[in-house]
Amino acid sequence: MEFVEPIKEIGDIKAIKAILRQHSQRDVLFFVLGINTGITIRDLLSLKVKDVWDGNEPRKFLNITESHTFREKAFYLNRSAARELTTYLSNSNADQNDCLFKSKKNNNPITRQQAYRIVNQAAKDAGLTGKIGTHTLRKTFAYHAYQKGIAISIIAKILNHHSSSETLRYIGIDKHENNTVKVDVNL
Repeated sequence: MEFVEPIKEIGDIKAIKAILRQHSQRDVLFFVLGINTGITIRDLLSLKVKDVWDGNEPRKFLNITESHTFREKAFYLNRSAARELTTYLSNSNADQNDCLFKSKKNNNPITRQQAYRIVNQAAKDAGLTGKIGTHTLRKTFAYHAYQKGIAISIIAKILNHHSSSETLRYIGIDKHENNTVKVDVNL
């Protein structure tokens, strides 16, 4: 597997969303859920509609048994994820048992290869020059959580990492570098 980078600039994230929105709401939702939850690509592709939608509106939490740890974990579905879920599922006739990221060819989810093509092509179209792949979504989540002041120990736990230094390396942060972290309690 080739090393990929997180998307560090908010402007680049917005550009990718705009490009994906022109192509497919499913693809926008895939990108947005990936960068806002940090779940693995395997678990993301295995989602069913019922996992994220109660029949009328998005769920507050996505509860899944992670495929690589077999532990149940809850992932918060923030406003951005809820907005894209509402847009996607309000305009579809998807059944609760349907794959969330259904292929246009059959009733199966899109493949990892198709997911890679979606993310990689949108990044290229947005002018990103770094190495971008499906793992970029998870790294982007972790990078921005760290930049917003979430404790690295919490991010490491979400990612199932064994140490904070592993997580810092994963998101491309040198632990000896002086990084300014924005802690915005905004009371």
